[in-house]
Parts: sequence; C-alpha cells; structure tokens
Amino acid sequence: MTLRPATSDDRDAIVAVFLACWRESYVGVLPAAAIEAMTDDRAQALWSRVLASTDGAVLVAEHDGLVQGVTRFAPEQEGDGGAVHSLYVSPDARGLGLGTRLLDTAYESLSAGGAESVALWVFAANAPSIAFYRGRGWQPDGGARTQAEFGEPELRLRRGGRGQA
Repeated sequence: MTLRPATSDDRDAIVAVFLACWRESYVGVLPAAAIEAMTDDRAQALWSRVLASTDGAVLVAEHDGLVQGVTRFAPEQEGDGGAVHSLYVSPDARGLGLGTRLLDTAYESLSAGGAESVALWVFAANAPSIAFYRGRGWQPDGGARTQAEFGEPELRLRRGGRGQA
C-alpha cells in the first residue's frame, strides 16, 4: 500500500472509489433520491473542483497499483483545529487497513500543522462509519447539524484536544 498526494490525473480513479462508496454506504442513511442524484457527471465535477482547490490536502491510497482510497482534509478556517472532510475506501479494498492509514495520516498532518484537535462529520444514521471512527479514537463532541443538501442529521466527531488522544 502506498499513500501519496492526489493529482488531477487521479480524478477518474477517485470518482470510481467515491461513487462505489456513495452508492453502497449511504443506502438506508440518505433518501434514495439523494443517492440517485450523485451521478457520474456530478461526482466528476465535484472531484475536479476539489483537486483544483488549494485549501487543503487530498491523499490517495494505492493497493496493487490502483487507487483504492481517498481522504481530503484541511486546517479549519478559524480556530486552532483541523477537519477531515471526506474518507472513502473502495468496497473491494475493505479490510486492508487503507481507511485507518488515510485517517491517521490526515490527523497527523493536521496535528503537525498546529491543529489542537481535528473534527469530522458523519451522518447520524451511518452506524458502521461511527463505529469505525470511534474504534480509532474519534468521539462525539456534542456538535450536530442537519446537512442542508440532504436534510439528514450529522454528528461531529473529534480527536485530540479536550483530553482526547
């Protein structure tokens, strides 16, 4: 397994991982219309914007020469923290530890950059994701919001600061 910064050349591989996760992981979490609304074209446009931006880092995880995972993270605009904005691992690569490596690398990078704590948002109904993050030291901190685009509640998890590891 190799972790490396993503480039614009990785877009199609990232989109494939993202869509596979989107369509599998959010069934039962998001309304069917939201899942169907994430078309190939919409995902390509989304990741083209992400890869062209300079406001954060995007890492990919390769396994056997294929991009099988991606995470995006950045320092928070205000305050002393950071945020993991996304983490996706191909369903074909689950169990290889890619998600843990990507998440830990994002956290370590943000911490080394001065973040006292790092936050991420997860859909409240996505119990497997919450269990994954909690098993890696991320804890709910009481933050909650309703994601405007999908109307589904999200919980904020945090690692570091406030006595957390």
